Amino acid sequence: MSSDLQQIRIGLTDSHQCSYLADKQERVAVALDPTMHTASGYEVLLANGFRRSGDTIYKPHCDTCQSCQPIRLSVPDIEFSKSQKRLLSKAKHLSWELRDEMIPGWFDLYSRYIEARHKNGTMYPPKQNEFVHFSHCKWLNTQYLHIYDQDRLIAVAVTDILSNSISAFYTFFDPLFPLSLGTLAVLFQIKDCQQQGKQWLYLGYQIDECPAMSYKVRFQRNQRLVNQRWQG
Repeated sequence: MSSDLQQIRIGLTDSHQCSYLADKQERVAVALDPTMHTASGYEVLLANGFRRSGDTIYKPHCDTCQSCQPIRLSVPDIEFSKSQKRLLSKAKHLSWELRDEMIPGWFDLYSRYIEARHKNGTMYPPKQNEFVHFSHCKWLNTQYLHIYDQDRLIAVAVTDILSNSISAFYTFFDPLFPLSLGTLAVLFQIKDCQQQGKQWLYLGYQIDECPAMSYKVRFQRNQRLVNQRWQG
């Protein structure tokens, strides 16, 4: 952690079953200082490996596992791969926009996504109020990147907008759509970063043992926070 964060107060949760690795226990460190619960404070914490859930700011603090590594993209240095360029070409008929609120019908899309992709996860069964509480933060500018196939909503990427960065918070999409909508959402977030002149796009945590996260490392150039130093 950088020297300006050495004195912030941290609370530790009890250990419990890991949400990603079946044979592991997890616990998290929670940032308790109210002064850090601002957009500028959170951007500093993002750069030090923290994330948020609702208004809570946390980072993994597991006793015997270091699998969770924060990952971000350096926007000016990004180079799309051949497969990413092909995906963008196949998605030319799609449109996207950032909105202050999710449009009506989002919960049906979210429910179908959870039912198809995360039936064994902590978000099941899908509950509208729980997701709103999970995704909303009263002290951040949170936008909702909507992806459409003509007039049909096919994906929503919850996106935190900060002064020098964007944080990809959570994405859900039509599980039957023939294109890789999770990857497309990141590609569109990259385009938004480029349009806004942002330096970083934060993608959360990378766990190499978790196949569902493998798409993150396909973006170049990506950096990982290892021993409190960004590498890559």
